[in-house]
Amino acid sequence: MTRAVSLPVLDDASISDSPKEECGVVAIWNHPQAVHLGYLGLFALQHRGQEAAGLAASSNGKINSQRGQGLVSDVLTPDRLQLLDNYYNKDESSHPDTPPHKRGVIGHTRYSTAGGSGLENIQPLVENMFDGPIAIAHNGNLINANAWKHELSKRGQIFHTSSDTEVMVHLLAHPDQRNSHDPTAAMLQNLQGAFSLVILYKDRIEAARDPWGFRPLVLGELPDGSPAIASETVALDVMGATIIREIEPGEIVTLSDEGLTSRRFASPQAPLARCVFEHVYFANPASTVFGQNVLISRERFGAQLAIESPVDADFVMPMPDSGRSAANGYANQSGIPYREGIVPNRYVGRTFIKPTQEQRAAAVRLKLNVVSEIVKDKRVIIVDDSIVRGTTTREKMKQIREAGASEIHVRISCPPIISPCFFGVDFATPDQLIAHNKSVEEIRDYLGVDSLEFLSHEGMLDVMHDQESGYCTACFTGKYPIDPERPLACQVSAAY
Repeated sequence: MTRAVSLPVLDDASISDSPKEECGVVAIWNHPQAVHLGYLGLFALQHRGQEAAGLAASSNGKINSQRGQGLVSDVLTPDRLQLLDNYYNKDESSHPDTPPHKRGVIGHTRYSTAGGSGLENIQPLVENMFDGPIAIAHNGNLINANAWKHELSKRGQIFHTSSDTEVMVHLLAHPDQRNSHDPTAAMLQNLQGAFSLVILYKDRIEAARDPWGFRPLVLGELPDGSPAIASETVALDVMGATIIREIEPGEIVTLSDEGLTSRRFASPQAPLARCVFEHVYFANPASTVFGQNVLISRERFGAQLAIESPVDADFVMPMPDSGRSAANGYANQSGIPYREGIVPNRYVGRTFIKPTQEQRAAAVRLKLNVVSEIVKDKRVIIVDDSIVRGTTTREKMKQIREAGASEIHVRISCPPIISPCFFGVDFATPDQLIAHNKSVEEIRDYLGVDSLEFLSHEGMLDVMHDQESGYCTACFTGKYPIDPERPLACQVSAAY
């Protein structure tokens, strides 16, 4: 069947001038410290989601979890980690002469890109099937989730969450799926959109990545030989794992007592649709994503920006924290000195949760303190990674002007964002994206700055390795690899 998918509408108060984070996943099979390592991995992925976190552990054919709203350190407290670790290691503690077996841990740090922020949506989702429990943790967004929910609800399925991830649970639960020779592959073949996910079964972990390769997912090996999976290499580094390779688009990797195995549920799409915004904004600078280091990519974005959009100034100043790498690249390429003139306040909450624009503006002033002694009477180049709505950016520029800057030249290390994303990133709706209906000159005037330039689309892609294999740049072009209003047909079994 083919059904139109309703597009998400975001509340105005929940939109910031930066894109919202995605999600991060981790998985470890059969390591005695898997719970602790999972916590470390999630901590390293905190930048990918700050709304909720959770860990699920299997032991002796059962699965237990600890989940909650908040940061990883707030949710997974020492007491809760100890409870989960005791559960995970109970076979070992009660039978010290018996080696541990068939046990794993998966984890998730969340920002909701599909479904609300309620407790029921916190991952990993844990459900009991007729042949045993499962837990799922998912990074991405399914564009055919609403179509599946409509179809499955008509046929008697009851949904307990508003998360698109629950669609996977229902597809796995159907007898046709569970009785097939490869239930995971059969389920994944029914999904359309972005998914990098890990599934904890009672006797294995399976990790998979969609055929377009939208989101990263990497495989590593811990010092004792135990396998580990994470959304980014930085999490494997923190866990002490050696990086083996990326999970390939369309691939399933199984972690079990029999070792690592790999199979395909689909061929990779050509071209791929790897999210270039991982390098622009989302991923940790220390990570290697899609085969290249993120920090170096951002420095090269800045250098290319300096080539494309030079301007005379006294120094280059980053907008902390996301503009630092690009500002370094711009300064090195242009020969203009680099200076830090904005000091972030680490103890102020995220500005997008403030209920009114006035309160958001006040929060910006609390969050970013301009050092007037540095900027006064100076011509400054401000480098930032992106502009979404423009409202908080305007407040930042107003602060810098009030601190005495004689000229403000803004340089953005990606092209203008003109379209929303439907594959796991929450931007504003089109009418709220400042570049959707304003020219660069109109945006410059709105921000109140002396000049404004964005990195070109071609310049951005020139920085990326292996660009001929394909990157998703839909937020800059409006050209989606899959039409979000017309997802490919769902493969509905007659048994449904």
